Amino acid sequence: MAISEKDIGELESKAGIKGKPLLCEIEKGLIKRFAAAVGDENPLWQDGEIAPPNLILTMGFGGLLKKYIEDPDITVLHGSTELECHQTVRAGDVISAVSSVKNVRQRQAEDGAMLFVTFDIAYSNQKEEKVADCRQMVIIY
Repeated sequence: MAISEKDIGELESKAGIKGKPLLCEIEKGLIKRFAAAVGDENPLWQDGEIAPPNLILTMGFGGLLKKYIEDPDITVLHGSTELECHQTVRAGDVISAVSSVKNVRQRQAEDGAMLFVTFDIAYSNQKEEKVADCRQMVIIY
């Protein structure tokens, strides 16, 4: 099933509009499990006090997509990620992720439209300090 013209129009109409924040509490167990799952043996995160910088990329992306795309029959592929970290994420932080659609490009494929959607995501902590900025592009068909 191809993405509908209605869904494409709705995505394009949301460009530049910031979504509601997604919140994630960072706890020691999460940090340790993430480091183990990705095979990162850096001693900085083994005690669970400091999070690896790439942990932030896993926070809420599934929820982010659901905010914009409700069709369960579409396929979403990762296109690219750019991450700029501003400060360390630590156990006990509550991270807020605020996203917006930056750009929507459409290309025709054999089975219908393919969308290239770029999201900007700003991450901050409970003190409202900027933690990271991310730009992610996904391919939807």
